[in-house]
Amino acid sequence: MKNRRYNRFGPTVCNVQPHGLCGGSASGKTTVANKIIEALDVPWVVLLSMDSFYKVLNKEEQELAARHEYNFDHPDAFDFELLITVLRKLKKGKSIKVPVYDFTGHSRRKEWKTVYGANVVIFEGILAFANKELLKLLDMKVFVDTDSDIRLIRRLKRDVSQRGRDINGIIKQYNKFVKPAFEQYIEPTVQVADIVVPRGGENFVALDLIVQHVHSQLEKRKLRWDM
Repeated sequence: MKNRRYNRFGPTVCNVQPHGLCGGSASGKTTVANKIIEALDVPWVVLLSMDSFYKVLNKEEQELAARHEYNFDHPDAFDFELLITVLRKLKKGKSIKVPVYDFTGHSRRKEWKTVYGANVVIFEGILAFANKELLKLLDMKVFVDTDSDIRLIRRLKRDVSQRGRDINGIIKQYNKFVKPAFEQYIEPTVQVADIVVPRGGENFVALDLIVQHVHSQLEKRKLRWDM
């Protein structure tokens, strides 16, 4: 019998296939991810958010961000190198450290979060499908498709209540950066998706299909392990 590696948080699993969730800002990606995790009902599930991998801003970029003049929706805003390294380690069942991003101050906190090996990894982000190397690491790719008006309303509510932003600044940033970035970088990646989920977390048929697929992958891996 093969040896399995354990730590105080549970088994360290090898050959894990991360599943990707992509969609526009405030499309409901995190809601869909959490509903999948709840329906899966399996231990050791990791939800990895692309928001954790924003680059550290220099002084000039900080000043631009404070004036709503920094483009957080462009691929250059993300640390893809670190993100890909983290996902590769998770696939191999290794423990990893994930940066914690502070949206209020547009900065990366000193304390990083430690994540241990998991049975299932779900990765979500606005540009989850925009990098070729990143795409190679993902198994099932899900695009959450939500009407642009609904996304804007959700973004307004979220950024005012959770991130301390003012409405004028949010709308300015949306028109200048968020909407153009969605049209240029995010919306075209729907072509690589295995499943498109209209209406996000309210689409129970699509959620059931996703959960069935993940359960099927877990069963296949269990059979290979037993053999």
